[in-house]
Amino acid sequence: MVTIFAVQINKQVSAEVETVHIPLIEQHQPALLYGLPIDNKIVIEEKIKKNELLGDILFQYNVPAKLVHQMASLPRNIFDVRKIAPNKKYTLICDQDSVMRATALVYEPNAIDYVIMKFGDTLTVDVCQREISIVEKGVSGTIRSSLSQTIEEMGITHELTNKFVDIFAWVVDFQRLHVGDEFKILFEEIQVEGQTVGIEKINGIYFKHVGSEYYAYPFDQGEGLDYFDEEGKSLRKALLKYPIEFTRISSRYNLKRFHPVQKRFKAHLGTDFAAPTGTPIRSVGDGLIEEAQYKSNNGNYVKIRHNGTYTTQYLHMSRIAQGVRAGTRVKQGQVIGYVGSTGLATGPHLCYRFWRNGVQVDALRVELPPSQPIKQDKLAEFNIVVNTLKAKLDQIESPDQLVVTTASVF
Repeated sequence: MVTIFAVQINKQVSAEVETVHIPLIEQHQPALLYGLPIDNKIVIEEKIKKNELLGDILFQYNVPAKLVHQMASLPRNIFDVRKIAPNKKYTLICDQDSVMRATALVYEPNAIDYVIMKFGDTLTVDVCQREISIVEKGVSGTIRSSLSQTIEEMGITHELTNKFVDIFAWVVDFQRLHVGDEFKILFEEIQVEGQTVGIEKINGIYFKHVGSEYYAYPFDQGEGLDYFDEEGKSLRKALLKYPIEFTRISSRYNLKRFHPVQKRFKAHLGTDFAAPTGTPIRSVGDGLIEEAQYKSNNGNYVKIRHNGTYTTQYLHMSRIAQGVRAGTRVKQGQVIGYVGSTGLATGPHLCYRFWRNGVQVDALRVELPPSQPIKQDKLAEFNIVVNTLKAKLDQIESPDQLVVTTASVF
């Protein structure tokens, strides 16, 4: 920023006032980027390319090998060079010498976090976060073709769709929504510098599906946040219904399906979810990994035992997630691999299989016990939350009605 000072001096001469004007004085404020001075510097903004290493980038800009080695040796909780990912932004600040040399690198793994590495006599590292703000918003919509498209047209991220689906997945069949279904959502949005970067949580939902009304309210009974209907019954089951976010079912559980590769009729004891290669696959529940390997038909796959009753399996992965191996434990929602077409597959998809008491069953039709309802000693507190949030939902203007036809979440 340039600050301008205007100075006026009055001088007494023979009872007459002579005004002397001094020229405007400019005080230069150094230009800063990420708090680093960039005057007389070259600034290069790029994104990590596939299979590109930070060390290769820094050598290209003449950063001494000892500093690159120090960066690679940083504790993982500060910066893990192995976790840099394609399409993530980085910025180089370089001296304008005869040989261009980087004096600093800024790596941004997401919209909130960034790491500043300064290359002097030694390596200096600053782990930083942008200031975030949480803004509560209320939206309403009418399904016109699909839930995801309706929310996208409202300028809201797919993350809100995914959270909506997870809450109501065992109550409503999101593959068979209807045009004309209505919803109101009260949610907290994460913003950085006025831009939306994510959804913190949903604070309440009203959903009208084929004439039936459903509500969802968050409440923590001391065991973590869960969602309940207005009567205090839990909407969550022991397992998530969908092992993958934001996709479509391309083939259901079918005892007489024509196999597209083997060209014959045989039982298809899983559910196929079509999705692009690399789409994250998540464990539907807490559990112990029994198998994580490659087999000719399954391709890369993971099998998880959740308890004495339920086991799930995830096939045809492009790759298994780092650290996922037999004998390790996983949490509900943890990424265990990525969609691919390895093994006996014609294209990228996830084949999801489900066992109950050792017998394969249809994962989308299995009856699971619900989570614990609101405890009696928490009911009064819960009712206060419900009344407060329902009043906020009621203040959100309802969308217009439309003619009813079949639609889906995706």
